[in-house]
Amino acid sequence: MSQTRFLKSMITPTLVEPTTGDAHIAGVASGVWSVQDQLEAKRGGAWPDASVANPDEFIENNFSTTLYTGDASSRNIENNINLSGKGGLVWIKDRTIGKWHKLFDTERGVNNALFSNESDAQSSVSSTLTAFNSNGFTLGAGGAGNNNSVNEDTRTYCAWTFKKAPKFFDIVTYTGTGSAQAINHNLGSVPGAIFIKSTSNAFNWIVYHRGIDGSAPEDYFAYLDLTNARTDLVGAFNDTAPTSTQFTVNTTSACNFNGGEFVAYIFAHETGDDSMIQCGSYTGNGNATGPVIDLGFEPQWIMVKNAGNTGSWVISDVMRGFDTVDTQCLIADDAASESSADIGHYAEPTSTGFKLLSSSASSNQNNTKYIYMAIRRPNMATITDATKVFAMDSDGSALVNGVALTSGFPVDMVFHKELTGTDAGQIASRLQGSGNYVQTSSTAAEASGVTYGTFDHNDGFFSTPVANMAWMWKRAKGFFDVTCYTGNATNPQDVNHSLGVVPEMVWHKKRSATSVWKIWHKDAQAGGDEEDGLQFDDSDSPYADAFYTVDITGNSGYIRMGNTGSNFNGNGITYVMYLFATLAGVSKVGSVTHSGSSTDVDCGFSAGARFVLIKRIDDTGDWYVWDSVRGIIAGNDPYLLLNDAAAQVTNTDLIDPLASGFQISGDFTDGDYIFYAIA
Repeated sequence: MSQTRFLKSMITPTLVEPTTGDAHIAGVASGVWSVQDQLEAKRGGAWPDASVANPDEFIENNFSTTLYTGDASSRNIENNINLSGKGGLVWIKDRTIGKWHKLFDTERGVNNALFSNESDAQSSVSSTLTAFNSNGFTLGAGGAGNNNSVNEDTRTYCAWTFKKAPKFFDIVTYTGTGSAQAINHNLGSVPGAIFIKSTSNAFNWIVYHRGIDGSAPEDYFAYLDLTNARTDLVGAFNDTAPTSTQFTVNTTSACNFNGGEFVAYIFAHETGDDSMIQCGSYTGNGNATGPVIDLGFEPQWIMVKNAGNTGSWVISDVMRGFDTVDTQCLIADDAASESSADIGHYAEPTSTGFKLLSSSASSNQNNTKYIYMAIRRPNMATITDATKVFAMDSDGSALVNGVALTSGFPVDMVFHKELTGTDAGQIASRLQGSGNYVQTSSTAAEASGVTYGTFDHNDGFFSTPVANMAWMWKRAKGFFDVTCYTGNATNPQDVNHSLGVVPEMVWHKKRSATSVWKIWHKDAQAGGDEEDGLQFDDSDSPYADAFYTVDITGNSGYIRMGNTGSNFNGNGITYVMYLFATLAGVSKVGSVTHSGSSTDVDCGFSAGARFVLIKRIDDTGDWYVWDSVRGIIAGNDPYLLLNDAAAQVTNTDLIDPLASGFQISGDFTDGDYIFYAIA
């Protein structure tokens, strides 16, 4: 083939020889994108760094759940999804009032809406979704009070954005013939599900799903806009299984009316380590402890449908509340507002899939087949910018409707503490559920308060109490993770996590009853047996407590509980773990010996540390916290203590700035210390 050499200004110091293959094909060099990407580069668009994999293979670049509040004015919704360059679908639902679902896609153009809960033909209304952008989409002022509105003032909305990407999602449009025809697609794999809608006529939505039947799913279809059980009809998909390049429609008007115009949304099903989406099935057992679905990844979004009997298409996602205490639902076939009342807490995510928790007919009727679609949590790309995963805010005001603590990203864990008053310090996480928290300087069980705080935002954490100082983390591969589990009193129990690497520090707390904190740190193992522990709620040095077995340092996917006691693995007791690791240029988990004059702590950073946690381990010592918001400077640096409810101390100079990390000053007590720092 012909070769083109790209200048350094277009690529990197490494010259790249473009190919005509897709980057995911074995043997194609890392960093070489698809033909479409190459053409964009030749037209002056961005070209990938030669060391970076194809971003189309990362779910964070292909799917987003975006929450926003309407303001009845033209505005951009930014979600990092390239719709103008790649194409895709935006599915919008008003959360607070019963209005229709609206689906817009790049194949049919702006302002053209379809409705998942209705059979209506395409509706074209100006000032709805007015542009598809390289980092999201634009909303118009819209029309208040009608079912086409996507931006009504003060209404809260949810937008699910699907980008066209190989092995994830594709969109095709076609003209019906009234007789069997094969429709080409570019999914790059065999579809797991296909949603078909006539854009020109008022026909029902027709759905193919690979899990709808164990032997011949192509013989059946379901309606997206109705609750009907599956239907066996050759007129839908011609009893012909879809392939990696085509699917077949037959004589049924709803998917092939002669002369009619149609759109098909095509979803993949992949089971490898790099899978972004799966379309599967399970059989209900009718118990409160339902089936456990193994996806091989933690989902951020699921859709579940009772295929064997009547049942709605139930959609849940982690942004609105899909956690260990709550499952907020929107119904694809119903205009109803968001609620958990009708279905209840029917499911929760796990590190490797999700589990059913209700005997509801919508999700777990005995001996009934259910189909589902699940999308992976955004944890595939390696973060290089610490500001994308860690933020701080000292805003102490409480907003009535808004985000009181701003992060710039969806927050997965927040620790906040008052600066001047007595405060035990609260840690809350998205998986624990909004309003639930544990306290660092207390042995108390998890507390719950509906006004405490909510993770229901894309750019921060809303907190009613005066927080004064908040530190916010986002879960990211190799950086930070949260996992919740229930003990079973077996020895051992392997608790899965999604950190993606071996954890180097773990904060562990019983949720359902009073208990001390159990803190594990790779460099706080006096006996070398990897079972020594520390506590947040005291200042003691490490002690042997059969904390975890050695598997904590030998496996990147789970932690093995080698203790059946109530603090770790009591039967039916609930727990939470926060896991941390060293990520080059972003975070550092380590240890240092300080003696006499100042000690430089090299964390591999380039602009110093924004957050520093230090604990002495060769003797008693407090858990000190400094941050750059309150000041890591050459003079006095205010600190707070995790193990004490006291107000911050402002008149000491115990650490100083250092470009590669931080410096311990000569005023600090000599000894051996563990630390955790963020760039």
